[in-house]
Amino acid sequence: MPEKNSASVPDIIALLRQHKASPEDLAGMARFGINTENAFGVSIPTLRRIAKDIGRDHALALGLWETGIHDARLLACFIDEPELVTAAQMDAWVKGFDSWDLCDQCCSNLFDKTKYAGKKILEWAEDDREFVRRAGFVLMACIAVHDKDAGDGTFLAFLPLIKKASTDRRNYVKKAVNWALRQIGKRNLSLNKAAVDTANEILKIDSKAAKWIASDAIRELEGPVLLKRLIGKNSKKNPSRLK
Repeated sequence: MPEKNSASVPDIIALLRQHKASPEDLAGMARFGINTENAFGVSIPTLRRIAKDIGRDHALALGLWETGIHDARLLACFIDEPELVTAAQMDAWVKGFDSWDLCDQCCSNLFDKTKYAGKKILEWAEDDREFVRRAGFVLMACIAVHDKDAGDGTFLAFLPLIKKASTDRRNYVKKAVNWALRQIGKRNLSLNKAAVDTANEILKIDSKAAKWIASDAIRELEGPVLLKRLIGKNSKKNPSRLK
């Protein structure tokens, strides 16, 4: 096995400080809903380059997370080793989500690659805490995109959770619920129909959040461009035997 990078947590924090954003840039990040209270404002491309230089390192990721620095926590998500992540670690980290970008980057770069992802979706989607619940639905969306081997049954089981959470008016939750519904409906024709049916059920709920989630999802899922792609994908998977 290759040797782990010898960089320490203090070394990495010093490096991140070198890429600190200007006060104006930090203010701009804050306007986009990113919590900059304890952040340097290092860009995601820069963090990815640093992560590539470091390589995968579980112990270093844990140490970076413990600093509480926003940028260090993002970097931790990029370098951690999914196979070494525990369910307890996921629960501890999700409690530390205080910004949509940290939630989304952690779910899409790390949590969705762990063996506990499905279990945590079911737990977190029912949690009342805003970013914990968001994490459940973001993780749902990420698996719908990244896990090419998952069967339709996995995603059909998520649809009742989407319907149940559709009345949550909190913006970060509402958008994540919508995202999950759309990504499930974009996997294949069968799931597209199931997602549209769920959206139509949600549309009947007397809730502004629910109506937005449903109408926005239907607009995309019934769009001609998407349907043409799914039909083509289905045809390649199940070619006609007629000559």
